[in-house]
Amino acid sequence: MQFSFTSEQQEFRSILRRLFEESCPTSEARRAMETDAGWDIARWRKLNDQLGLCGVHVPEAYGGQGFGPVELCIVLEEMGRALVCAPYFSSAVLATHAILAAATEEQKRALLPGIVSAETIAALAFTEPNGRWDAEGVETTAREAGGGFRLDGVKSFVLDGHTADLVVVLARAPGTASGEGLSFFAVKGDAPGLRRRALAALDPTRRIARLEFRDVEAELLGAAGEAGAAFARTMMLAAIGLAHEMVGGAERLRESALAYAGLRMQFGRPIASFQSMKHKQADMLVDVELARSAAYYAAEAAAEDDPETPALASLAKAAASEAYLQTAIHTIQIHGGIGFTWDNDTHLWFKRAKSSEVFLGSPSWRREQMLAAWGH
Repeated sequence: MQFSFTSEQQEFRSILRRLFEESCPTSEARRAMETDAGWDIARWRKLNDQLGLCGVHVPEAYGGQGFGPVELCIVLEEMGRALVCAPYFSSAVLATHAILAAATEEQKRALLPGIVSAETIAALAFTEPNGRWDAEGVETTAREAGGGFRLDGVKSFVLDGHTADLVVVLARAPGTASGEGLSFFAVKGDAPGLRRRALAALDPTRRIARLEFRDVEAELLGAAGEAGAAFARTMMLAAIGLAHEMVGGAERLRESALAYAGLRMQFGRPIASFQSMKHKQADMLVDVELARSAAYYAAEAAAEDDPETPALASLAKAAASEAYLQTAIHTIQIHGGIGFTWDNDTHLWFKRAKSSEVFLGSPSWRREQMLAAWGH
């Protein structure tokens, strides 16, 4: 297992950081928050064209760059740091991993090039109003009809589901339960019988939607009833990716808090010189670095196909969730009265931290998954 970054990976990170700092300031995030989509399609496609970000982890045979989980996680960490408003996690992470894990070779060649070029925005619909993040929570059904499949059910909390051109849907055969009878399906965003509605959310920088399927025509991805393993792998890789995005946001907040503490004067001296402030800054540094270590250990394990990756993914997600939220709380406190205002940017990362904490499973649920993976 590799415990340090290569020179190429470090240069890649430097390029990404400069790019996002120049093209994605918080003023752009605030502007995107006011739009219906939550992001600017022209701006996102231009950004993707510069570095081919949507295809970093996609094999070259499908139009991607052929790198692995570590490079993808570098992208996600830098995106989380800059709070980039784009359908990257929904399209390039969730939907793409599902297609790579479940679709046939012919379907991958047909679907992935459009996602890689950002001409197609995809979303993964797997969660339902019951709020569960596992296979047991899937209630949407897929029945065979006329040589194809028809979907019936409701999906909720779907990232960018209200704007996606392609929706990858997890559904089950009627009469099945738990991890049995699951299949992935591809549905066009404008398919007849599909109703989409954006949901009000705490985090305005990341949009979620409710999708209702009423006798909607769908294309089966891969083999029918055999998507259980593909779904588990998709969620595992998504948890690792989200952990890195949260680490990037936490690091950005920590640096912001430290910089402000060095500028804020109280009793004729910077508040950074007070012992209590030094302790708080040290605590944040330890939290963020431990979360980063857990996240990259999980990413490297995924790259090596380590059998312990499912447990490590849950560990990384739980650690990053707690570190991000706690760092956001400390940052607001350190900024004092201005930290609670709309004009200060800290609340943008705080809301992302809170929404990311529960997305893909809370820390306590993730620790239960980790112990289950280890046989406890």
